[in-house]
Parts: sequence; C-alpha cells; structure tokens
Amino acid sequence: MTVLVFLDPSHPDGRLADAEAPALLATDQGATRGDGIFETLLAVNGAPRKVQAHLHRLATSAQSLALEVPEADAWLRAITTAVDAFAAASLQVPDEHGNTNIVIKLFATRGPEGADTPTAWVQAAAVPPALAGQRAKGLDVILLDRGYDSTVAHRAPWLLLGAKTLSYAVNMAALRHAHAQGADDVIFTSSDGHVLEGPTSSVLLAHVQDDGGAPVKRLVTPNLDSGILPGTTQGALFAAARDAGWELGYGPLVPADLLDADAVWLVSSIRLLAPVNTIDGTEIGTAEVRARLTAELSALLAQVH
Repeated sequence: MTVLVFLDPSHPDGRLADAEAPALLATDQGATRGDGIFETLLAVNGAPRKVQAHLHRLATSAQSLALEVPEADAWLRAITTAVDAFAAASLQVPDEHGNTNIVIKLFATRGPEGADTPTAWVQAAAVPPALAGQRAKGLDVILLDRGYDSTVAHRAPWLLLGAKTLSYAVNMAALRHAHAQGADDVIFTSSDGHVLEGPTSSVLLAHVQDDGGAPVKRLVTPNLDSGILPGTTQGALFAAARDAGWELGYGPLVPADLLDADAVWLVSSIRLLAPVNTIDGTEIGTAEVRARLTAELSALLAQVH
C-alpha cells in the first residue's frame, strides 16, 4: 500500500489523500516538465533515518532550482503523519534484523503552470524486496559514459548535476540498458574518464593494507565537486567509519581504481550498502573480503540515526 500526505497550510500536520484517487493536476510542472525535486529516506521502527541531512539536501536542491518549498518543520510533521498512517494501515514484516522499515519520499514541484503555487507531498510505502537481495548477493555492474566531463558542473550550473531533481529519465534509461546487457546496475563515468556515481546511488571503494600489525583500512568516494549528488548515506557512513578508525579519502577516481580495490559498493538510503561483485565482467577483490568488509561497514551504518 501507499500513503500520501500533502503539505497544506490548512492542515498543519499534513493532509492525508487517497493514493488510489487523482491527487495531482495534469498541468503540474512536476508531471509535464519534471520541474521539481525529491528525497528518499528510510524510517526504521517508525523513526526516520538521517532526516535532517535529507531535509538539508532538499533545501539545497530547491535553491538550485529557485524553487520555493515548505519549511523543515512542516515536512517533519507530514512525515510523522505518513509514518503513523502507514504503520496503522499495513502489516509490516520485520527484516532480518527484526526491524520494520518504511520508504519515505518527499516531493516538491513548481506546481500547476501559471499558478505560482508549489505542490509538496510525502509518500510512505514498503521497501521493495529486491533491495534486500542486492545487499545479500551483490551486484554485477557496468560502466557507462554520462557524456559530460568532470568540470561541467562549475561551467554549467543550469544542468543541475548536484541537485536531486525529478528528471530521472536518463538514470532509468541507464538502468534499463544495464539490464539488457545482463548487469544489475551502472556506475557513471565522465567523458574525461573520472568515476562519478550510480543512477540512484553513491560509489564507495575500500583498500585494506595488512603489514602484520593492525590493518590499515581506507574508504574512498569520488570527489563531490565533479557534478555528483552528495550522498547522505555516504556522508553518514564516512562519519561512522572515521570514528571506527578508518582512513577516509575523496577522489578523483578512475575506473582502474575501482578494479584495483578490495571492495566496491553502491550505497543509498534504502538499498543501504550493496557490494559490487563485478565491473564490466571483472571481479572486484574476493568474495571473502567483500563479505567481511560489507558486514563491518553495514554494522557501522546500522548505528546511524
């Protein structure tokens, strides 16, 4: 089932709407032009994870689009209404750790054309079962050229490369192309050969150096000024890993760095930490090391609220 809660000034805690009934005008620019933004976060046992980080990124995306959106308190009240309504109306099956999980999506569009009235709503739904399988089995990934060089975000900010917009048709096309090639997902590269991100995820890699003493573990992600979306899960995991003694690094990265890593992951708020088994048919590290590092970092990520 799906729960919809619209942010409505006449309903301080949000207005519940029937998800099976028409709720969005056909002239809304989010539908006609993809002119809007969104965020996706996970609620675990009724508590939204990293909610302030998601609200901050939502506000940053809105600023990039010159889009007026509700204040954070209004979003928080609507999120609570959506979580409570979903929990009351659905049978939630605990995951392998005994937790219940809800996918929360925040949407804001420029509203109906000519009305100058933004549309904003919260959606609550179940976690797709396939994502748990990806965490358990890992992913076969291909590299795809995004068609921009790694400096274009500075030269052409109107491309909105660092904003989480509703214009995801290219990302979905990339995933369909990967599936047609027998792969599970994609890592984008820039036209000048830098590693960027996945269509719906951030990229992480790890190196472990053991000289007989305490192993030195390093976690690396592409540099954030290369036109990629700053990942809330990547940021939270970096903070937890640093506290656990990991060294941290930011690119630039090239495909050879991925192939040379002991482990590579695609991370996002709902899928969490999914290990990459192969890239363009080449195995990354070994299955034993991937499993061990994935378990260690997943335990750290589970502590993030």
